[in-house]
Amino acid sequence: MKTRLLIATLAVALALGGCASQQIESYANAQPTLDLQQYFNGTLDAYGVFTDRSGTVVKRFSVVMKCEWQGNEGTLDEDFSYADGSKQKRVWHLTKQADGRYTGRAGDVVGQALGESRGNTFHWNYTLNLPVDGMVYEMQFDDWMYLMSDKVMLNKASMRKFGVQLGEVTLSFFKR
Repeated sequence: MKTRLLIATLAVALALGGCASQQIESYANAQPTLDLQQYFNGTLDAYGVFTDRSGTVVKRFSVVMKCEWQGNEGTLDEDFSYADGSKQKRVWHLTKQADGRYTGRAGDVVGQALGESRGNTFHWNYTLNLPVDGMVYEMQFDDWMYLMSDKVMLNKASMRKFGVQLGEVTLSFFKR
């Protein structure tokens, strides 16, 4: 009986937790206003951590981003350096759509990333091929970026597989 009650309580908590997600519209009036094409233009430095679902830091890294836009087409060329000495490169190709939303592609992104901006916030979702211990896993990212000033942006992304949160990426961007 106690086991059934525990399982039912856990199921309800998981169901309710899935319903309680933030909405991009909540940030419509937040300042300073984010202009993605302006912020991601030039060179940026970023520093971040990946934490597992218990909150333990699993990886620390820095990123140098070289970004440029031509019209509604942007390129974000990212060079990652991890604390263990490993390196990684990702080149995003972003397109601003007529309705103000954004699409993005990168070599390790499955399909297309979809995003939109309101106020000081950019939110997008994508599936990333993530190499772990010699295997590659498709992980879903729910990625939120918050402009703090004309030079600083904070980023928090949750990573899920089969709807289960496996970890988070936390980054701070600094525009040179």
